[in-house]
Amino acid sequence: MRKKVIFGNWKMNHTRNEALNFVLEMNEEIKNAKNHGILIGIAPTYMSLDIVAKKKTKSLLLAAQNVNEHESGAYTGEVSIAMLKEIKNLTHVIIGHSERRQYYNETSVKCNEKMMAMEKANLIPIYCVGETLQQFENDETKEIIKEQIHQGLLNLSSDFVTKMIIAYEPVWSIGTGKNASKEIAQDVCHFIRNEIAKLYGQKVANKVIIQYGGSVKPNNVKEYLTQPDIDGALVGGASLKASSFIELISNLY
Repeated sequence: MRKKVIFGNWKMNHTRNEALNFVLEMNEEIKNAKNHGILIGIAPTYMSLDIVAKKKTKSLLLAAQNVNEHESGAYTGEVSIAMLKEIKNLTHVIIGHSERRQYYNETSVKCNEKMMAMEKANLIPIYCVGETLQQFENDETKEIIKEQIHQGLLNLSSDFVTKMIIAYEPVWSIGTGKNASKEIAQDVCHFIRNEIAKLYGQKVANKVIIQYGGSVKPNNVKEYLTQPDIDGALVGGASLKASSFIELISNLY
């Protein structure tokens, strides 16, 4: 049976002190969630990863928001896998978030290069896929998702894919207050699982955790996670305050 996994993506928010206070406030709820079979993680900025790693409870998963595929070199402003590996208990990295694709021109090919490098280092991707509003309105959602899955997962091992998290985030719902209905979200997540099965077999596909992301809030998270192919959520704004994140988590019990 797949676990339920909730990750908070902080994006470019929270100073180190704010991150520290957040983690200290959250630690007890993280333990409660684990007792209910739910895993919780956060993705702070690079600047806060070390302090969060030192002060978090053991049960809280820790992710970076991005990584460069090269080992080292003249890549100003970038962070390598080796640098992330120095952060104790950091296990996950968000790859291909729509904001990276939109603002920094990241393609599924680039995401694949990053995940190929991550496999060698045993870092787990939270691989984001999703369509824009125009693509959604043109009924191109599954065409777009298919490309992102097939190109993004190209040449990865089945063992590595089994460990991955796939996050379906319709771009038109991120930070807009608009939500994909639970029916739409389930349909796309089911499609994603089927595409993984075509590439790696049904046994692998059945093990992959698939999250929904896009204006996930305390009052709607449970309806998404009751869907058969939705195993968790990638949460943005509702993860920035400990109080709202705690409410979101506790609403799943």
